[in-house]
Amino acid sequence: MAEMFDVIELKQDIHEHGLRAGMQGTVVECHAGDGYEVEFTNELGETLALLALQSQQFTVVWRARTRSWLSLSEQVADIVADLPEAAGHEVLDFARFLRERRQRVLVGPTVRISDVEPQMAVP
Repeated sequence: MAEMFDVIELKQDIHEHGLRAGMQGTVVECHAGDGYEVEFTNELGETLALLALQSQQFTVVWRARTRSWLSLSEQVADIVADLPEAAGHEVLDFARFLRERRQRVLVGPTVRISDVEPQMAVP
């Protein structure tokens, strides 16, 4: 649940306002129920859009109350929670692949003794 001045990130494009998934905005008003007024600005602080959103359209990435960014795992969990189960499994498989690839880079390839051809001694 978002609160005043939290920073949110869009989960989906909002074409009619020229906003793309991944753009960040600030909650400037919380309405009864599940509605929030969110302001999107450019690098100069000029308002690009001010519009009402529902919580399923965004994920909170920074909490004003604690003055802290949400952890990456919290952000990923929020996005994965909205996916169909099969897509969630794809994300999990991809995360496992990345972990395995990173371990190989850090440790290096593992070589089994049985994979190495015997060397012949040269007289």
